[in-house]
Amino acid sequence: MPTATARRNHDDAPDTQAAFACLNSLEAGPERDALRDDLVERWLPMSKRLAGKYRNRGADTEDLCQVAAMGLVKAVDRYEAARGAFAAYAIPTINGEIKRHFRDAMWSVHVPRRVQEARNKVRVARSELLARQAGEPSIGELAAQCGLGEDEVRDGLEAIESFRSLSLEAETVSGQGEGVSLADRLRTTEPGFDLAVDREAVKPALRALPERESKILFMRFFEDKTQNQIAAELGISQIHVSRLITRTCDRVRRQALTACADAA
Repeated sequence: MPTATARRNHDDAPDTQAAFACLNSLEAGPERDALRDDLVERWLPMSKRLAGKYRNRGADTEDLCQVAAMGLVKAVDRYEAARGAFAAYAIPTINGEIKRHFRDAMWSVHVPRRVQEARNKVRVARSELLARQAGEPSIGELAAQCGLGEDEVRDGLEAIESFRSLSLEAETVSGQGEGVSLADRLRTTEPGFDLAVDREAVKPALRALPERESKILFMRFFEDKTQNQIAAELGISQIHVSRLITRTCDRVRRQALTACADAA
């Protein structure tokens, strides 16, 4: 009585054991490269099917297919025919590559690995509870469902919002019903910005000052000395110090304004 042929779960698992045995025996060269490419092409439908399981999770479908194909190539390169069925080796390799893509490339805001894992458990638990009951599950219900502590559940819920960030160009509705960008709603004036710009603008002029004028400005504005103290230290009158400070500041201001005008 003939032996029944074992049925495969999917029609995208070709019989390539003999081809892999041949691949393993070939030395590097054109013949091996051609056989390798043929094997990858024959198993591509399976990698696309695995990628499809991760759709609707925020990743572009084409990107997922490319990542899955990369996992397939790794599986083909590393597989040894003596290990058994190729699918049993390739599927975990491809799934691992896709999960790594989600972990490393899809988070707009970086969160620790443990929080990412909590996020996945909380997401699944929430879906399961919503399918069985009406209304949003509580923190305690989520914790019991996924086997985490309540603090871990809270971290997971926050991480769900970290998977995708909102563009600053995203349009929101103002109090008057007008569409404005998120950047416009969040915009604020940084008080130290103008000061930083002014400091950078006067640096060249300050560096070009004669030694005495530079020393006087340093003592007045950085050491916070009075004009009388500066005068006593330099052996000149207080009135002379006052005139030097005024004249030097005017010169620095003019040079900075001229430089800014030239740059514009």
